[in-house]
Amino acid sequence: MKRQMDRMRRGVVAGALLMTLFAPLGFAQDEKSSAAQGAARSWLAMVDKMDVKASYDAADPKFRSSMTIERWDEAIKKIRAPLGPIDRRTVVSTRFTANLQGFPPGDYAVVVFRSAYALRPIQETVTLDRDSAGTWRVVGYSMT
Repeated sequence: MKRQMDRMRRGVVAGALLMTLFAPLGFAQDEKSSAAQGAARSWLAMVDKMDVKASYDAADPKFRSSMTIERWDEAIKKIRAPLGPIDRRTVVSTRFTANLQGFPPGDYAVVVFRSAYALRPIQETVTLDRDSAGTWRVVGYSMT
């Protein structure tokens, strides 16, 4: 019985050691995902503050060419304001694509968040384009 317990302890210690050594490899997020998510979060922080001008100016030219600042202001007031303040936002997924419907070929990221606002939870999708300087900029935003 003692021998069996010793083997189990060694197995647990060995397993814990392996998990410690290899966990960073399995759970580390790649730099591209982190950068896209960070850009999406920064932009959403402007929207959360209802800062129409800053969020509009920070968006990609493709976003600005598809919508006037007046339409963006109306959209934020009509759709975002009634949700109340943000409580928390969690990344659900990040995917990358070179082809996005309605846009020329490029380097796009689609970041989906599960967001909890004061009045109700929603899903937010932020679509970004990486420009030639490597900066991620918002080209689309939707809430469901």
